Amino acid sequence: MTKRNPEYDFKWCPGCGDFGVKRAIEVSIQQRTTEQDIPVADNVVVAGIGCSGNMVHLIEGDQPFGFHGIHGRTLPLAFGIKMGNPNLNVLIVAGDGDFLSIGLEHIGPAAQRNLNVTAVVMDNGVYGLTKGQSSPTTDLGVITPTTPGGKVEEPVKPLELYLAMGVTHVASAFSSQVRELTTMIRDAMNYPGFSIVHVQSPCPTYNDNLDILRGNLKKDVAPKVYPISEDHDPTDISRAWDVARAPGVPIGVLYQDGVSEPLEDRVNRIVGGLRQRDSQQILDSFEIT
Repeated sequence: MTKRNPEYDFKWCPGCGDFGVKRAIEVSIQQRTTEQDIPVADNVVVAGIGCSGNMVHLIEGDQPFGFHGIHGRTLPLAFGIKMGNPNLNVLIVAGDGDFLSIGLEHIGPAAQRNLNVTAVVMDNGVYGLTKGQSSPTTDLGVITPTTPGGKVEEPVKPLELYLAMGVTHVASAFSSQVRELTTMIRDAMNYPGFSIVHVQSPCPTYNDNLDILRGNLKKDVAPKVYPISEDHDPTDISRAWDVARAPGVPIGVLYQDGVSEPLEDRVNRIVGGLRQRDSQQILDSFEIT
């Protein structure tokens, strides 16, 4: 049980990577509100359904506003919140099953609009909340409750997908590296446009790939995660593609477009150029004479 929600039992399994993401989100919001001298309540955390959705109930300290929506629809909800009050900092928390399956159709429109929100996607390679079914990022051939003979589809490659859809800020992270993840989330929230921080967040119950990601010398397992080279230019889309297509899991910012303006700036510019009419003039325009 939690103190704020004594009637419910929101929790993750011991060793879940989402604990690291939770801490990174807490610190990054604290840092950002202090730097910009704004109230914590000016931050809105939007969650869908899944293990990641518990984030809105488990964040400790001063509370941002939490909105627990429906499966796969975090981006439309974030769109409505941001258009209702562009001054709010909207942070999406989602999982690979939530964001990259039923939610996949919303990534492209959000990228085309350059919606000024940040999505933190926790990728554990399964549907952890509903007992380990295969998800879009589950590897080919993996046996799960829904793929007893092995998964037949190739896994989605999230970083390549985000770049192809036009997301203007793409970062890749690992839940065990909390300090680095904190910086990436804070920088993504400060970026004026659509930003995604894709986090490898191992599920210890249904897809325990922690040793594969971080490596294990005792088991002679080389780490899959590696830092992006310091000389990487994130404004170069071709170099971002090279990093996204390389083997392993890169850690750092792959791409950042410093040119494209965020949606609210586009809307303000367009509205500013329109002829303003009062309600009576609008009604009169519909009159048939």
